Amino acid sequence: MTRFPPWLRQRLGGAAPAVSEAQIEDAPLFATLHGAAFQRGWSTEEFERLLVEHNVVADRAMAGTDLAGFVVSRIAADQAEILSIAVAAPHRGRGLAHRMLDVHLRRLAGYGVAAVFLEVDERNEPARRLYAGFDFAKVGRRESYYAAADGAAAALVLRRDLG
Repeated sequence: MTRFPPWLRQRLGGAAPAVSEAQIEDAPLFATLHGAAFQRGWSTEEFERLLVEHNVVADRAMAGTDLAGFVVSRIAADQAEILSIAVAAPHRGRGLAHRMLDVHLRRLAGYGVAAVFLEVDERNEPARRLYAGFDFAKVGRRESYYAAADGAAAALVLRRDLG
């Protein structure tokens, strides 16, 4: 039987990236992906500081040895805020963000989180569809929150109850 490398298996419809708990060693990979996915990326040091915090929950999706995506949240009392979620370009449009967010929300619920909040650029239609599919509801708006080449954009504040 012919063995294909993980990246080729994925392209040919093989095994989907595996979602698991992130480790501090993932910080450089997270920083690289974050920088590619957002206008202002976070540094390796910023991710290292996050990933060692006792109240931060982070999940990653690995396609072999390549980072396909991640989601990071911070817990405060019985609430959590999703700080960032990103999917590498070759893995977008395949349901990976949905799988990661599902795993992540279940983990947060397991920690006793009752409500999850996040901010999303109002122009980010794929992200808004993802969150709508998980029943996140708009609870606020922050004008001029995201800087952009064509002017600042508002952030929508979304909430989902986990109970």
